[in-house]
Amino acid sequence: MVRLDAWLACGVMVSTAATDAVYVMFNSAVSAKRRVPAATWSSIWYLLSAFAVISYTKNWVYVCFAAIGSWIGAYLSMTILHRARERKTVV
Repeated sequence: MVRLDAWLACGVMVSTAATDAVYVMFNSAVSAKRRVPAATWSSIWYLLSAFAVISYTKNWVYVCFAAIGSWIGAYLSMTILHRARERKTVV
């Protein structure tokens, strides 16, 4: 039986959500051809990724929490972008 640390699992999930949210924002900036925002998001993305690699837990079960966090981050980012696009269309 694998023993999980709930706080560590939560930390993995939140940090992965943040990393994926930044990745989505980076791709959005690239798609919009906005250089400064793309470069800024890219640098933040790599800082978060480096932190995740350095803090690796050496327990494969935490990959599941990373996957959940990744999904949450991408979903929330796309929701925010979609709402922003709807506001621009209405105005």
